[in-house]
Amino acid sequence: MGEEDERWNHNKKQTLTDEISHRLINGDLATKIQAAREIRSMIRNRNSSAKIRVKFAAAGVIQPLVLMLCSQHHDAREVSLLALLNLASRNERNKEQIVTCGAIPPLVKLLKFQNAGNLRELATAAILTLSAAPNNKSTIANSGAIPLLIQILSCGTVQGRVDAVTALHNLINTSKQDPPIVLDAAAASPLINLLKECKKSSKFADKTTGLINIISKSHEGILAITKAEDGILTLVETIEDGSLVSTENAVGVLLELCMSSRSKYRELILNEGAIPGLLRLTVDGTHEAQNKARLLLDLLRDSAPEKRLSSSVLEKMVHEVAARVDDGSGHTVETAKILLQDMVQRSISMASSCTP
Repeated sequence: MGEEDERWNHNKKQTLTDEISHRLINGDLATKIQAAREIRSMIRNRNSSAKIRVKFAAAGVIQPLVLMLCSQHHDAREVSLLALLNLASRNERNKEQIVTCGAIPPLVKLLKFQNAGNLRELATAAILTLSAAPNNKSTIANSGAIPLLIQILSCGTVQGRVDAVTALHNLINTSKQDPPIVLDAAAASPLINLLKECKKSSKFADKTTGLINIISKSHEGILAITKAEDGILTLVETIEDGSLVSTENAVGVLLELCMSSRSKYRELILNEGAIPGLLRLTVDGTHEAQNKARLLLDLLRDSAPEKRLSSSVLEKMVHEVAARVDDGSGHTVETAKILLQDMVQRSISMASSCTP
């Protein structure tokens, strides 16, 4: 294609962008709805969609699209949501402008609509997309969206629940200057249920366990986690099968439980078979996970004598764990010895510290 042809195509696209933007800004409701559909279609179907996003934003379409979110007309709200989602995708500046133009209050209102078809799901997706921009997080967090996202964890569509988890995860990861986000303990049970159903090594499990870890920082959160069906078991399974991130989060939650009340939670954790996974984590977890796993193992062993494991049972268990974490070089015995040596050394240190 020659330079003249490229210039002609560029001018044609610019003319079309200006014409659609003009109809969206100045037309009646039916015209606006059609223009919003065309905006979405142009962004979705063009290879140069990044440039189209910039052109439409520069033409002033964001403000009228945000105003359409407040319409009583279902189609107007739906097409404006879809257009805004496409404008915000992979464009930080557009994300911030959408929030600056006042999109969050009508989106929060849509989150409350349990019988509004796909509008609630689209609003959740919009909150997720907009929350990815750091400058938007405090506005969204202070809008009342968080309790509604937590509700969606229990009663939303599958896609809605996935988007709600990711949006909440975005919002808790604020800058150090912002106050930390507190999650209601009511989120514990639906998050545990979602963790049960997903692959423990997935990015979704990383986010879900991160939220559960936040909840475990409060007394109410600890109670909710332990009351959730298979709550402790699901965390133990995550330690066994999770990624580096999800295992670190899961062991952090169990450590919070045991530190809050060893007498109350020690047996519950032991009964779910946590020891093998914790031993493995002391070898192949992140530095933070290794430390937390060692602390938790100490808490689980630093208990009534009848709960201590016999040396033969412990040695067999360590060999099994060593075989699981063996790198294929056939050094299972050496790995097991290192694990046992570490455990014995820490036991000696504990005994010394307790001797008058």
